[in-house]
Amino acid sequence: MSDLNNTLTRTLTVKEAIETRHSIRKFEPTMPKEDLLEILRLASLAPSAWNAQTWRFVVVETPEVKEKLQAAAYGQTQVTSAPYTIVIYSDMEDVLATAEETSHPAYGEEGKARQRQTFEGAFGSQSVEARAAWANTQANIVLGYLLIATRGLGYDSVPMLGFEPGKVKELLGLPAHVQIAAILPVGKAAQEGHPHHRHSVERITRFA
Repeated sequence: MSDLNNTLTRTLTVKEAIETRHSIRKFEPTMPKEDLLEILRLASLAPSAWNAQTWRFVVVETPEVKEKLQAAAYGQTQVTSAPYTIVIYSDMEDVLATAEETSHPAYGEEGKARQRQTFEGAFGSQSVEARAAWANTQANIVLGYLLIATRGLGYDSVPMLGFEPGKVKELLGLPAHVQIAAILPVGKAAQEGHPHHRHSVERITRFA
């Protein structure tokens, strides 16, 4: 492993976290749960439109459930290698049912009523599928925060999009209407990841 990973005794800067983050598929078997909870807390500070916070997490930790989740993810072994595997999903129906909870306390009862009105006006006439798709765009924001928070605390991860959503929902008892943004195994890397190979900024950017 890299010297930075072996000698880490502090949180990384954002720059260090981004530059040293690699996709890892083999993990050390243990990780303190308080560190996992801190990663989730940091990620939950991600922004979202109207403060909707559409994301929800299921942390899979028991070997039996991880084995079934691995089967639903086409046998990818990182699911069972990691001490914790997070399933990130969005639930717009829960957001709509509890709209008042996302109104800032500073706005009081008037803010709660306004938040309810905003959500019903924006999404009430949409199909469940249409608003679920919007909710998942917000969940992808929290996925990015999870990646950086994980590495920032000295841990590693690999975002996974290869899985059978229906089987994952059935396994975890999730409602049919939710959208699964990603599966994210997290823990200490037990092997090196590949070096970055990315387009240059000039290749992907233009100014208008």
